[in-house]
Amino acid sequence: MPTRTDLPELDDLLPTVDVVDVKTVRGPVSLREFTAGALGYAPLWIKGLFAVRMVVAQVLRLDTTGIPASRRLRPETVSFTPGDSASFFTVVRGEEDHYLLLEVTDNHLIAWLALITDSAQPSSEFKVVTLVRYLRPAGRFYYNLIRPFHHLVVKSMGLAGARSFARR
Repeated sequence: MPTRTDLPELDDLLPTVDVVDVKTVRGPVSLREFTAGALGYAPLWIKGLFAVRMVVAQVLRLDTTGIPASRRLRPETVSFTPGDSASFFTVVRGEEDHYLLLEVTDNHLIAWLALITDSAQPSSEFKVVTLVRYLRPAGRFYYNLIRPFHHLVVKSMGLAGARSFARR
C-alpha cells in the first residue's frame, strides 16, 4: 500500500488495508445531502443483491448485517458523531462539509466507507472511498466474489447522492 495519497483524511488507515477503491462524482449538493442520498439509495436491484449476499454469507459462515433498511435518510439526520449509526455503518469520524468515515465489521473483514468532498460551489466533487481489511481468508474470497457488484452499487450510490437533493 502506498504511504502517500491524495486522501489525507485516510492516511492512518491506508497502510493497514488490503483494498482501496475510489469513485468520483460531482453534484450541486452538500456533504449531508450527498450522504443521505447515497446511503438512502435502495432500488429493488440493490435489495436483491443484498438478499443474494445473505445466502452467500450463510454458505461461507460469515457474519451478516442483513438487508439495510430502506428508510429514506434526511440530511439533517446524518451524524458526524463517532459511534452513531448511519444505515448499517457506524460513524468513525468526520468533519462537517469535508468528510465522513463510516465502518462495518464482520467476522471476515472490516470495511470503511469514506465520503469526501471539496465543497466547491456550485458543484462539489465527491470521492466515495471503500477500504477493506481482510480478517481471514474467507474475507478475501468473499470480497473478490462481490467485487464486480460492489463497483456497480457504489457508483450508483454516488450518482444517487449527487442528485437526490440537488438544488434546482
